[in-house]
Amino acid sequence: MPETFTPFTDAHADALRAIVGAEQVSTRQADLDLHNRDQSRHPMGNAQAVVWPLTAQHVADVLRYCNTHHIPVTPWGVGTSLEANPLARFGGVSLAFERMNRILEVHADDFQVTVEPGIGHKDLNAQLARYGLFFPPDPGANATVGGMLANNAAGIRTVKYGASKDNVLKMQVALADGRLISVGSRSIKQSSGYDLLHLFVGSEGTLGVITQATLKLVPVPSLMSAVIASFPSVQAAIEAVVAVRGSGLDPAALEFIDAKQSALLRDHTGVDLEESPTLLMEFHAVLPAALEYGLEQVRQICTELGATRLKTTTDNAERAKLWSVRHHAYETLVRLHPGYTFLIDDVAVPISQYPALIGYVEQVVEQHGVRAYMKGHAGDGNIHCEFPYKDAEELKRAEYINDLIVTKAIELGGTATGEHGVGTGKAHHMPHEHGEALEVMRALKATLDPHGILNPGKIFPR
Repeated sequence: MPETFTPFTDAHADALRAIVGAEQVSTRQADLDLHNRDQSRHPMGNAQAVVWPLTAQHVADVLRYCNTHHIPVTPWGVGTSLEANPLARFGGVSLAFERMNRILEVHADDFQVTVEPGIGHKDLNAQLARYGLFFPPDPGANATVGGMLANNAAGIRTVKYGASKDNVLKMQVALADGRLISVGSRSIKQSSGYDLLHLFVGSEGTLGVITQATLKLVPVPSLMSAVIASFPSVQAAIEAVVAVRGSGLDPAALEFIDAKQSALLRDHTGVDLEESPTLLMEFHAVLPAALEYGLEQVRQICTELGATRLKTTTDNAERAKLWSVRHHAYETLVRLHPGYTFLIDDVAVPISQYPALIGYVEQVVEQHGVRAYMKGHAGDGNIHCEFPYKDAEELKRAEYINDLIVTKAIELGGTATGEHGVGTGKAHHMPHEHGEALEVMRALKATLDPHGILNPGKIFPR
């Protein structure tokens, strides 16, 4: 991958305006600032122009031009990323998809929808509600579908419905040389040729740019319940996670939050939590008897493992408030720590190794005397450890502990990043996790993007 690219000039901006229209290209500082910062702690990007394509052909033509002139292109969704995934590191173009946000077709009888990449998943589900259907991956923020697929985003419902990669059937992708290709099929069964669909899912815009996607949908559940279970220790709570998963129950969500974060959410959002390690669960069912059976099984498991408090509800308003608080837990932490920035860890392990991982996190945090908050999608073995810091010394210590946790997760058969992607923040862990396979990834990158213009500086350690 080249370390230097063609300097972006006014002539390049004019050429791009000729491709997409004058109003779809900006070099104004306000627009650059908006597209050079995401939700992460990482340094700002350095894109020199923002281009808003309106069609897939616009995307293809912009890539063809930039590829010919060796100008880097960094795809941009809405900036909810946490590892600097959409931030330009070598200047060039921020390819922003805010204006490609349409639902192209709802295939209701097939439980599918075809969309442009710039639509937010919450906005999509609001429109799908009239069909009684929804797109299940839920990373919390209103991330765009294109960004979710490029990053293989997951979220609270992964334990039941899978991550983004499990909920996409077909995509249209623009390659660096300007070709538009179709990968996958609207058929649920696919056994034809290489699985190019999943090659592009999770590639963070380094192999191609998603311009259209056909997604799997599921019916909106007729019955839903929420469970809050508090435990005397982290160990007991994590044992309950493994027990619930091993019982044959099928939770739609199974979340863990530590005592400190539970207390903060209780005191500052009004949700009914205790200052104890806590599990938040959700179950979906068609029949009331099936829902009640599942809740009774959960009650027995949690009681046997020493739960100090157990609350269940089928009230939709109460359940919605609980998950809204969970989704906004990070924003609550930020608000309560003025002057601090957060390093957010994101690792995942096989569910059998989850107790060992959480125990290790507790150990290293206590050993180094740092402040940290834990929460995660426990049902699929994912944990986020959030470290507040206010100066370089605290950041250095948090990064050191984060590296220890990532190393431990990989040793336990897990991954450096469960759902936030690699970006720049996790790139240095890729050789440890992937070994020789990383060189195969480099070869694929070189084949599809020989000039290295697509989101350079991401995934691969420099």
